[in-house]
Amino acid sequence: MTDNDDLRALVRTIPDYPKPGIQFRDVSTLLLDGPAFRKTIDRMIALVDPASFDLIAGIEARGFIVSAAMSYALEKGKIMLRKPGKLPGKSVSIDYALEYGSDKIEMHVDAIQPGQRVLLVDDLIATGGTALAGVQLLRGQGAIVEQALFIVDLPDLGGAQKLAAAGVPPQALMAFAGD
Repeated sequence: MTDNDDLRALVRTIPDYPKPGIQFRDVSTLLLDGPAFRKTIDRMIALVDPASFDLIAGIEARGFIVSAAMSYALEKGKIMLRKPGKLPGKSVSIDYALEYGSDKIEMHVDAIQPGQRVLLVDDLIATGGTALAGVQLLRGQGAIVEQALFIVDLPDLGGAQKLAAAGVPPQALMAFAGD
């Protein structure tokens, strides 16, 4: 048993979602278990040095849950990387490709000051499209993004390698082989 097998056992696999042949790794079952969710956040925090970043950026929607809990525990500000049209203030956006089509994320233009160090957080990394878009969006506003955290990595889909190649070595609590 590895350190996170207890949490891994709580991640549900939904076959053929959102299309045939995909094994969807659903962390909502992990989030339903309060003590396990707390362990997840504590273990993610243990992977980073809080002094190495100023803010935590969470990607909509499940990334908000993880990043908000980490922000609270570490007393760090939180940046929301949102789907289009959800932010009330002036925003900047980026279009990106993902495993099932294309999408866009945006953030408030005044969410960061140039030179601030940002930790990127989401529930899962698959092909890396959303995470890379988040890095590009943040860097485009002057952020220094050098680390990313995930609950789950799907290493066979290559997203972690793409992030590392972009200078953002990712860490995840667990990995699932295959798709």
